[in-house]
Amino acid sequence: MHITLIEPFFTGSHAAWATGYARHSKHTVDILSLSGHFWKWRMHGGAVTLARKFLASDAAPDLLLVTDMLDLTTFLALTRRKTAHIPVALYFHENQICYPWSPTDRDILQKRDHHYGFINYCSALAADAVVFNSAYHYNAFFRELPRFLKQFPPPHEEGTADIIRTKSSVLHLGLDLQKFNYAGSHHTRDADMNQVPLILWNHRWEYDKNPEEFFRALFLLDEQGLDFRVAILGKCFGQHPPIFRTTRERLRDKIVHYGYVEDFAHYARWLQGSDIVPVTSHQEFFGASLVEAVYCGGHPILPTRLTYPELIPYETYPDLFYETFEELVEKLTGALHGIGKIREQSFRHCVEQYSWQHMAPKYDRVFGAV
Repeated sequence: MHITLIEPFFTGSHAAWATGYARHSKHTVDILSLSGHFWKWRMHGGAVTLARKFLASDAAPDLLLVTDMLDLTTFLALTRRKTAHIPVALYFHENQICYPWSPTDRDILQKRDHHYGFINYCSALAADAVVFNSAYHYNAFFRELPRFLKQFPPPHEEGTADIIRTKSSVLHLGLDLQKFNYAGSHHTRDADMNQVPLILWNHRWEYDKNPEEFFRALFLLDEQGLDFRVAILGKCFGQHPPIFRTTRERLRDKIVHYGYVEDFAHYARWLQGSDIVPVTSHQEFFGASLVEAVYCGGHPILPTRLTYPELIPYETYPDLFYETFEELVEKLTGALHGIGKIREQSFRHCVEQYSWQHMAPKYDRVFGAV
């Protein structure tokens, strides 16, 4: 089977997902993409450019696999002479109906933010199959969709939610986790029990990852006189929350790395050397950065919200989770005091199922059925 995978925002986890599936699938997967810049314009205008590129190519796929960043209705309208009989699967990495926007975003201030969610909604209606990257994402989308539709003038078309649901399923994100097995030298915790504990941030430097609460917890640990170091990794797109600059000043003696790590082997070594991986995010539809860190041996401290109880089973490991900020600080304090025991534990078995070696056959079956 030949698949054309269309990704208008080809960077970061979106690019890794697309290239990972293309590399591990038994099918032939060709990627049609645009660079990962100006995400709002990619959702508005990317379909026009990608339609032109598709029509100019000799591609004759058996399936179109597109992501949530594509305005699928516009793409299909512009390519109808070539795509009218090609089935389409839509993969939701995230969706703009549920996404928590920064209150300072210009589209929020000018009350024009709902259009991006409407693009996702119409794309889901137009697709033959809709796939979500987690059960949490699936449930959140269908919980929020009726409210989203009711804010517009009637008719609200609430019945379309059931139409979308009947063709929807869950297919977790595939990740190239095995590359961490071969990246640089592994950190051996047993030999480094006397090292100062290392706390890891490896998320995007953005509002929805809730860096304010993460770093406020570290400030309290520092005020208690606890000894730790912190590695601040992750990508920054343009401006970032001011808390990062504040942290760089307040924890300057504890920060061992500050900024994005381009080289993968270097990134892998930081993950392999980290002890504690606290998460404070407001929003997470899957959690690739957490999965990578846990696969490399990091000890997670997670909120009971979002997708985290799905990635690390809450029923099995309730002690890894917190409800309140105070409980987060308490668990961080306990982890630092008991770092020897923390370093003896591993939760890799919870996340290794998301490796492409396990996920690619599932993808092939799902998309083959479409």
